[in-house]
Amino acid sequence: MASFRAFLFMLVSSSCFTYMSSRPTGAHLRSMDNFIHAVQEVEESNPGLSPLALVRALRRTAGHDDAMTIHFLGASNNLTDVVRLETAILNASSFSFFDKAVHHLVTDGGEERGVALAPDGTTVALAPLLLGIECGLQAKLETSSTVGLLPLTLGRPLGLSFLSLQDIPVSNRLGPDGCWESVNRPRVFKLSWPATLATDAVINGGMDGVILGTDISQLPKSKDPPALSEILQEYYSFTLKANHGLDTLSRHVSPKRREISRSILEPLDLQKELMDTLKLVWRLEKTEWIALDTGVNKAVNEGLKEFVHKYWDCPQIIPRCQWRANAHKGPPIPLTLPLRSLYVHHTYEPSQPCLSFSQCSQDMRAMQHFHQGFRNWSDIGYSFVVGSDGYVYEGRGWNLLGTHTRGHNSLGFGVSIIGNYTSALPSRHAMDLLRHRLTRCAVDGGRLVANYTVHGHRQMVNYTSCPGDAFFSEIKSWEHFGN
Repeated sequence: MASFRAFLFMLVSSSCFTYMSSRPTGAHLRSMDNFIHAVQEVEESNPGLSPLALVRALRRTAGHDDAMTIHFLGASNNLTDVVRLETAILNASSFSFFDKAVHHLVTDGGEERGVALAPDGTTVALAPLLLGIECGLQAKLETSSTVGLLPLTLGRPLGLSFLSLQDIPVSNRLGPDGCWESVNRPRVFKLSWPATLATDAVINGGMDGVILGTDISQLPKSKDPPALSEILQEYYSFTLKANHGLDTLSRHVSPKRREISRSILEPLDLQKELMDTLKLVWRLEKTEWIALDTGVNKAVNEGLKEFVHKYWDCPQIIPRCQWRANAHKGPPIPLTLPLRSLYVHHTYEPSQPCLSFSQCSQDMRAMQHFHQGFRNWSDIGYSFVVGSDGYVYEGRGWNLLGTHTRGHNSLGFGVSIIGNYTSALPSRHAMDLLRHRLTRCAVDGGRLVANYTVHGHRQMVNYTSCPGDAFFSEIKSWEHFGN
């Protein structure tokens, strides 16, 4: 098995998901906004350049012409525009920027490169994102199919990750996430534990590539695809309306990547799709003998179940380090899982829903400061906090005792939605994150019993109206509500 794992890592090192530590560290800021701005500069200096030619040039610049990519998309230098644009980039400082921005690798020290911090607070690998966009553009502009979309974005990293780690627990074969040393000036992204071949950033980028590639390929024949910078801007940069959150935003945006990618991919036979992808990898690399391993199907099947649980059933949870939490004061107290209850709160203060990563993070820091500094608690009291930006924020988390529901802290998780919901409801999307996604994640992950009960904070203590009259009336209709 050890030699087989070494072979898989060698195999992936020849593709667009390269693990090495010899490439120089870039000095540029690694934010999606910064990447989009650099793309805009190239577009403005090369008028009339097609978005397909641009993504092919970026693929060539980053050295991603591996056998599988060429099999589906062709060589990146098969357009005159690509050669012209690559020459322009080579003669400018932007070459170094794009080379380091797009080329994905994980160093021996656990730094993940080729990733960008999106405005929504999540981290995205640019290589699978751009391959998905290229696949969609090729299908749209050259009237071809998107047959390579899943293999190039998610299929290859997922399949190889499932196989490379067969002798470790399934739950550790995907991920991890990590944190930036600064969300205001992101330069270094460190993973929270040793990387698999499908880190969270690779999976985020793969899901985004599937979504955008599909959207582009389905544009009306009479409609030209927008510029690459517009495609990225539309998906990653947007403004939500107060009190509505994501409810009224109909277009595809990054906070919805989990539910949108699920709607696109779940109807497929993913087991067959991943096996077909692996067989193609083995054929192109002349290693068809791997298919004789009787454990391959089982590994893919088990891995897919974990992928569905972790990235489709569970919501995206923004980790403490990402919202810049202060350290827990004193020794934390572990919980004994699974718990039997969920206690629902509203924050009351902050009184307004948070609609962006920056605002939600600020609200989290303000609450932690109040709980630690004025109430003298060891940390922010809640287990989790739900924003109206589409994300759940980690408080005490799954494993540590919170300070949220007096006399009941060890019996259930305390989850709050940011805002005052005395006379108005949270956004439907925020409530669904709590009611359906977070609870399903907890039950399937063995953290909450299947017959759990939901209580409003006011039911457990007699001195509060939390979670607000309007919100409490709503949760009384939930299927697990306990009188």
